[in-house]
Amino acid sequence: MTTTTGPSARNVYIDFLRAFSLLVVVAWHWVFTIINWSEDGPHATNPIGFTTGMWAATWLLQVMPLFFYVGGYSHLTAWKRAQSRGESIWHFVLMRLKTLAIPALALFGVWALLGIGLFQAFGFEWIYRAVFLVVSPLWFMVVYLGLVALLPLFLWLHERWESIVLVFFAAIAGAVDILRFRYHHEWLGMVNMFAVWGLCHQLGFFYDRIVKAPRHADWTMLYAGLAALAGLVFSGLYPGSMVGVPGERSNMAPPTLVIAALVVFQAGVAEIMRPRMEVVLERRRWRRFNEVINRFSMPLFLFHTTGMALWLAVRYLLAGQNNETREPTLGWWLLRPLAFIGPLLFTLPVIYLFGRRWVKPTRTSA
Repeated sequence: MTTTTGPSARNVYIDFLRAFSLLVVVAWHWVFTIINWSEDGPHATNPIGFTTGMWAATWLLQVMPLFFYVGGYSHLTAWKRAQSRGESIWHFVLMRLKTLAIPALALFGVWALLGIGLFQAFGFEWIYRAVFLVVSPLWFMVVYLGLVALLPLFLWLHERWESIVLVFFAAIAGAVDILRFRYHHEWLGMVNMFAVWGLCHQLGFFYDRIVKAPRHADWTMLYAGLAALAGLVFSGLYPGSMVGVPGERSNMAPPTLVIAALVVFQAGVAEIMRPRMEVVLERRRWRRFNEVINRFSMPLFLFHTTGMALWLAVRYLLAGQNNETREPTLGWWLLRPLAFIGPLLFTLPVIYLFGRRWVKPTRTSA
């Protein structure tokens, strides 16, 4: 079964992977964020550092590599359609940058002005720290915009050297990690923002080939990625968690070679799931859900932390104090299935008031 019906039709399974990745990111922030307050303001943590063995769950729940993988495929197919219409690569890139950058800059600007205004009005030193937490997920947009800007280079590399580019990026990432962790050149970690996320994005260029490959190739990707993950983590050089844990070395900020192994593993998992999910996505309710999430993907990602901040502010005001738990308790875990309700109720009106202009129109072409 195929997920497309023509040269301009959407790939429904790719849309599903995008929607799934987005929902996991939003749910993680809403459900598993723990806010600890100190003298300089709020700091975000999560239950990974408090729960033995939970780091293993992040091998599936850290979906940013999958998102960049999907982005690579989407950019390549969108460019091929634009090229067939006679559009230049520079115009294509400019339009993509404009679509992504304007809403992100608008959100950042509003929160920056709001932070300055609140500080001038109340003088609380922690306000800037709180604003930083709200806009911190925009790091993803900055990296993604960088990859879009470099798309002409990535396409040229793909056409000239194909899979060798992936090996090149992995080699750079490994070399940077050694220089960082063994020789303490931490500043070099920023190189991996290009190398690691570039590898994830570049792997998406091979999506059609992966789909057409024999079934055993999917399992090979899964097991190869899993073996590489396990080998790197248990080497002692890398932490096991794929999300940041305060006070510990991070695989994400900046990314390490482990993330390259993770995207291979996740791409294998995604491809193994594909035949079954394509059948499921033919059902009307699933198809409709998939379409809705993708239509609202930009405003949901941009405003989900704003909604969460409003929810926490109301909670604090009603309680008369900061009533956050400092570490997960049994009661905290029991409330996790309900933890998304408050942030969701505050995010929806924010999207309605400020984010409707960035809702994608209902259409069949990507």
